[in-house]
Amino acid sequence: MLRHLLTVGSWTMLSRLLGLVRDQLLAMFLGAGPVQDAYQIAFRLPNMFRRLFGEGALNAAFVPLFTSRYEKEGPPAALLLAGQAFSLLLLWLSLLTILAEIFMPWVIDLIAPGFRSHGTGRFAIAVQLTRITMPYTVLICGAALVAGILNARNHFAAASAAYISFNIVGIAAILVGAFWGHQHVAPTSAWGITLSGIAQLAGLLWAARKAGMTVPLVRPALSPDIRLLLRRMLPGLVGSGVTQINLTIDTIIATLLPTGSISWLYFADRVNQLPLGVLGAALGTTLLPLFTRHVAANDRSALQTSLNQALNYALLLSLPAMIGLFSLAPEIMATLFGYGHFTPHDVQNSAAALRMYALGLPAFIIIKLLAPAFFAEGDTTTPVRIGFVTMGINLALNLLLYRTLAHLAPPLASTLAAIVNMGALALLLWRRDSFRPTVTSLSRAIRIMVAALIMGVWAWGCARFLTTGLPEWHALPRLCALIILIGSSAALYGGLLVALRVLGLEELRTRLLRRFRR
Repeated sequence: MLRHLLTVGSWTMLSRLLGLVRDQLLAMFLGAGPVQDAYQIAFRLPNMFRRLFGEGALNAAFVPLFTSRYEKEGPPAALLLAGQAFSLLLLWLSLLTILAEIFMPWVIDLIAPGFRSHGTGRFAIAVQLTRITMPYTVLICGAALVAGILNARNHFAAASAAYISFNIVGIAAILVGAFWGHQHVAPTSAWGITLSGIAQLAGLLWAARKAGMTVPLVRPALSPDIRLLLRRMLPGLVGSGVTQINLTIDTIIATLLPTGSISWLYFADRVNQLPLGVLGAALGTTLLPLFTRHVAANDRSALQTSLNQALNYALLLSLPAMIGLFSLAPEIMATLFGYGHFTPHDVQNSAAALRMYALGLPAFIIIKLLAPAFFAEGDTTTPVRIGFVTMGINLALNLLLYRTLAHLAPPLASTLAAIVNMGALALLLWRRDSFRPTVTSLSRAIRIMVAALIMGVWAWGCARFLTTGLPEWHALPRLCALIILIGSSAALYGGLLVALRVLGLEELRTRLLRRFRR
């Protein structure tokens, strides 16, 4: 499990770093104004469908069914199922995309109701850009299904590496637009999103063929296997829909706030997504096949052990990430994005939003750890029910807070809802005897928290007393100071982990050497 986590995490980290470069270019050339707000809506809509139909309910239902077919009936039966699902998915999403293209003004009115009223031109720009990006939905959802096939057979590296092309193509598109002129940056960036979908789908199909798992295109039909897949998928689809409704609520609220709020939230969330995406994606990708095998073998003890181990890995990285982001939010946002059209005012507002997002980081990651335990048992309804409750909490908190907290309301509401979601999932798994924290794992978690808190005090103190006024510094001194702040904090945290016996030097050395040799 650790080896697969490191493999997926490494590729995801590279993808996130390239994504950070892409976001820096967007901030530099578009700033945090009406064009940036419109561009983010144009990207958010197809991305919502990707999470809903690609990486959400479909993979949660498809991976266990594909794995079962592969192991019980052999590769031909499994690949026939994959071809049927792939073909039907492409047909359905192509029809959805065509309808969205036709009725795009009404779609934008639905998800961004504040765009028309503010009179900044955001509405027209959003319609234009979203029509360009909408075909990405078909391409990336097809790519996500092929990635699920590869992951089901433990080909994690190929699936994870393919997503790097999104950021490579995106960076190239932004630079081409900037070369032509500032007014071309947003349209060429939108075309870059769609072109990256072609690159990702082609790369994954090639990887699947190389692994001996060519996905056939067949005539779409509701075969018995597809009906079973849809039945298993439906509760998860509703559950994923709950998550997307939560995000849509945040978006709707943000469009009602002053111009720039969507941009501030986006860049804050992108920084928060670095640890969340790396560890959360690695956990969600690698744990579902592992938990499915434990459940199939009726090995409850192994399931409990795997959950405890995964929880320790999650806390080991998510707690210092949460505290570090909270402590150094202004310095991080200024160093990464505070250039060009992204003003000091934008930095300040984005840093405040980042702190709200960071508070929920461990909860969001642990949810990705706990949910596969339900999916492995074929239970996709329980997370849905919990999701409906948290959706209500998120909506209520947004409506309660947005007038007083402005752009801080959506991330704070999401954080509080995620904490409730995490607690409910853990409690239900405990009642099912699937999750049993041991004395050792609890003691380890407490020591990790102590180490992370001490590290946070160090980072905050150094930032306050040694790097006062960093957001106004020149770029190179900012970068050097941030590297020193993060590096010294990480070194302190590592030393504290060893001192508190969370990690042993010999154990750490052995794992690193083993990873190196692979």
